[in-house]
Amino acid sequence: MKISRLAWMAYALALIIIVLDQITKAMVINAMPATPSSMLDGFRIAEVLPPYFNLTFVLNTGVSFGMFGGGEARWILSAFSIIVAIALAVWAYKAERRLLAAAIGMVIGGAIGNVIDRIRFGGVVDFLDFSGTGVFPWIFNIADSGITVGVALLILDSFLGERRSKVGVAHEKS
Repeated sequence: MKISRLAWMAYALALIIIVLDQITKAMVINAMPATPSSMLDGFRIAEVLPPYFNLTFVLNTGVSFGMFGGGEARWILSAFSIIVAIALAVWAYKAERRLLAAAIGMVIGGAIGNVIDRIRFGGVVDFLDFSGTGVFPWIFNIADSGITVGVALLILDSFLGERRSKVGVAHEKS
């Protein structure tokens, strides 16, 4: 069973997202005056480009944007994320396009990065705060960005794949 170059690319990109995510989260946690077990939500760490961009610690115990949070949800969300990551890893093994492999790797990395937090802290460490723009009120992290960009690339790959198949069909008819 040989792993293709595209699958290795997806797995490597996932690993890069996980490492960057965990390093940045460790930096945020180390900047806090409290220990991880007594973290304060909404703690402003640094004003980077006030009022538009700040580093603000939030422990998100829910899904996207804090929905469905609290209690035992962390284990359900963790299990679901692990199952999704495994399914995506299998899909990456079969990927035949670079864009698809990159998209899958980003989503895998983001999902695993957030699972690590849920298991360690009971929620996801979020800190990138663009709420001062008035456009995007949520606080997020590198893993969330990997998931978002990865899903956008999956959609783009889907459209490009449909276009390629239609072009190929038209070409075959002529």
